[in-house]
Amino acid sequence: MALPIDTRESQGQAASGATAADRTATAGIAVRLEGIEKRYGDVVAVAGIDLDVRDGEFFSMLGPSGSGKTTMLRMIAGFEAPTAGRIVLHGRDVTDVPPFDRDVNTVFQDYALFPHLSVGDNVAYGLMVRKVPRPERTARVVEALRMVRLEGYDKRRPAQLSGGQRQRVALARALVNRPRVLLLDEPLGALDLKLREEMQIELKSIQQQVGITFIYVTHDQEEALTMSDRLAVFNAGRIEQLGAPAEIYERPATRFVAGFVGTSNLLSGDVARSIIGRDGTFTIRPEKIRLAEPDAVVGPDETGAAGTILDVVYLGPDTRYIVGLDAGSRLVVTQQNLATTSTEALADQGKGVRLIWKRQHELPIADGTG
Repeated sequence: MALPIDTRESQGQAASGATAADRTATAGIAVRLEGIEKRYGDVVAVAGIDLDVRDGEFFSMLGPSGSGKTTMLRMIAGFEAPTAGRIVLHGRDVTDVPPFDRDVNTVFQDYALFPHLSVGDNVAYGLMVRKVPRPERTARVVEALRMVRLEGYDKRRPAQLSGGQRQRVALARALVNRPRVLLLDEPLGALDLKLREEMQIELKSIQQQVGITFIYVTHDQEEALTMSDRLAVFNAGRIEQLGAPAEIYERPATRFVAGFVGTSNLLSGDVARSIIGRDGTFTIRPEKIRLAEPDAVVGPDETGAAGTILDVVYLGPDTRYIVGLDAGSRLVVTQQNLATTSTEALADQGKGVRLIWKRQHELPIADGTG
């Protein structure tokens, strides 16, 4: 999260410009949010967020519905005004600047393509509104369609395209305006799983190619982990944790993050004291645990816990085991099916086992959500 900065000099600064102090303070920063709040009557949608998004990074806002992530994106775009705080884009205070005068574009989940226009005219629409000369407009449309691998599709209508192709057209329409920041509001939500996975890789590749800042809103943890350089996990209008995907997944800071980003096991109270030997709340990821025979020897750098397999869920490449611990509580264990068939995996239900994991993988976390 952004470090607090002194904003006294810029209080009341004109929205159309930026002071030298602002430009120095925001060097290398595409978007700076300072104490952003958004209230709807008594409802607090965003509760005092400070955040820096770096120039040229793929940044994701991840969280459940109602966590404040989409409201935050809409404030950056200018579709919503913050109740308090300041929004700075590349050193320019845009808090009170209308959307059309901000150097950003937004891609929405529903594509919002004009069905009566061709692909080329859809992509060119923003340039036409800005009265860009036709020769330059044509060249930029060709370039934008090439970026999203839709060369030669300019004469088609949206109805003649697949869902993934329509999403690419929406992306090209945003990129053709050459914004310095591209905002994406759950753009892959309407696609089926296979196409969504393909488009995740596609979007990241396009972002690296064009080199502009992408700010991506999603409730899908896999999307955020796959594409992001960094991500912020939102909950109840606040940022629970900010960091690189591996940091968020491997070292969740709170109970909420541990449970929302991936599947996580939590041990606390008497169970933690019995198994781990310490007070506190600890998280262990399912793939870090191995199943062993009940009499298996536990190494000096490992922790072991006896239990019984209560349920088995065969997932194809992996199997998920729900294990009831003798000490109380349950743990989820995920194992790759390197040499296991579904019949063999399902036959393990009711079997006594010893769960073993490296002590380095039992991570203490904050017991609350803040």
